[in-house]
Amino acid sequence: MNPFISLGVALIVGIIFGKLINKFKIPAVAGYILAGLLIGTSGFNLVNGEIIDKLSFLSDFALGIIAFNIGSELKIPVIKRLGKSIFIIALCESLGAFSLVTSVTYLLTKNISTALILGAVSSATAPAATVMVLKEYKAKGPLTSTLLGVVAIDDAICLMIYAIASAIAKVFIKHEVVTMNKIIIHPITEIALSILVGGFFGIILTYLVKKCKSDSEILTFSSGIIIMLVGVAGKFNLSPLLSSMALGVMVANIASNSRRVFSNIESFSPPVIAAFFTLAGARLDISLLPHIGIIGVAYLIFRILGKVFGASLGGTLSKSPSVVRKNIGFGLLSQVGVAVGLAIVVSKEFAGYSLGSLVITILLATTIITEIVGPIATKTAIIKAKEANV
Repeated sequence: MNPFISLGVALIVGIIFGKLINKFKIPAVAGYILAGLLIGTSGFNLVNGEIIDKLSFLSDFALGIIAFNIGSELKIPVIKRLGKSIFIIALCESLGAFSLVTSVTYLLTKNISTALILGAVSSATAPAATVMVLKEYKAKGPLTSTLLGVVAIDDAICLMIYAIASAIAKVFIKHEVVTMNKIIIHPITEIALSILVGGFFGIILTYLVKKCKSDSEILTFSSGIIIMLVGVAGKFNLSPLLSSMALGVMVANIASNSRRVFSNIESFSPPVIAAFFTLAGARLDISLLPHIGIIGVAYLIFRILGKVFGASLGGTLSKSPSVVRKNIGFGLLSQVGVAVGLAIVVSKEFAGYSLGSLVITILLATTIITEIVGPIATKTAIIKAKEANV
């Protein structure tokens, strides 16, 4: 099918399912994912893998917009107030998932490499679904602010954990030598450059929008800069999420008309975001579910436990409010987008080894479940915290 027809079908079916599922008081994001399952490889195959690959630029743009919007919430007063708690919670929830999944996988497989890689990928949280639920329910309060900060820096922590775990795994599988460059210098350089490049583009965008007289000009410059930044990050193997977030942080803190910038992007983004989640759902393959076995079930359960209890521990250590400690872990379950990206990285680094195919199968199969459960859990958390506008 023509990619434009497929994209149109994805948008229309996605929006319809989003509205239908809203009637059951379930976040629209889950509806987009279900719509994707229906029209994708698991359903009528109207949108196949080849078409999804052709439309991958749209998914990259959507992730750029989402990360840019996260940055808008991280103004200097918020960072000063919540910076310590955000970092401690993000570190604890990432290490919580990593520790539990690594330990349980090793007990089941007695294979340290498989345990380390599965543990490392379990530490990642995809911000997209969480952010969209917060936006949909116009959530505001300490839980919402902390949650946005945690998902913003989760990507950086995951990069560090994966770099160290994969380097050690390669010692056992490929007999490679562990070097400081591989496990420390390279990931830190990638994180730092991603933030610096995003900040630099933020300065450029601030200058450009200062000269704008109309909203259409602001929207054109803003979307153009986001697209260019995502492209530059991809070209130089940087993190598009961290770069786009840094772009948003810079604009939020130095642009005098930052509210107009973010409101214009927000008004423009709904079809892009709907397409992103619907295409993400279309990529998922339900036939993988029976093949995940006991390791996959353990990965799913202990990743959730690690995230929830790790985040709660982080909240306690950072002396966060009770409403944050009790609920924040439930907003950190989604993996779509990040899961696909990690699956590609693992398949390249461990090509020809059974570990690669096992990790990919488990990641892509369990994502089907986390993408339905994740948005519902996030909504439940913000309602319990009395921060949702419902």
